[in-house]
Amino acid sequence: MALNLVPTYTEEELRFIREKCSEYGIEAVVAKGFAQGGDGMTDLAKAVVREVESGRTRYTTLYDLHLSTEMKIEIIAKEIYGADGVDYSGVAKQGLKRIKELGLDSLPVCMAKTQKSLSDDERKIGRPRGFVVNVREFEFAAGAGFVIPILGDMMRMPGLPPVPASEGMDIDKDGNISGLS
Repeated sequence: MALNLVPTYTEEELRFIREKCSEYGIEAVVAKGFAQGGDGMTDLAKAVVREVESGRTRYTTLYDLHLSTEMKIEIIAKEIYGADGVDYSGVAKQGLKRIKELGLDSLPVCMAKTQKSLSDDERKIGRPRGFVVNVREFEFAAGAGFVIPILGDMMRMPGLPPVPASEGMDIDKDGNISGLS
């Protein structure tokens, strides 16, 4: 387990977490990436390698990479999100054709959806039932190796308002700035 180091953590708190994890057979490793960059993550990386090489993991993938993009999306939608199925917009259907034409069908899928729900609708809180996931369009992160279905009507840059604050800012002819908060 990665234990992201926060400057206010005491050694006693870190020891307590390590001991509790150890009771469950889990190694808790302090990750210092925020403060030290890559150098602060080497202990965690070594722990991950030890765990993988131990053969103890029961990890399996959710889907076979050789499945079609549609099948991968359906598996994620049903198994993880709890959806009844998947619908594709016209733009998304064209995207599926493009995925096949470009030979990207064997890439894994990284779904982009609202952070507020396990659906594509932020008003459906938690893990709702009785809904269909709507794929609006696709993006490709070919360098990173992902096909990205964009679900529903989600804001692409979370935390940004629909109208940028700069729209209400101005500088008059005397150099006075207005509209700053």
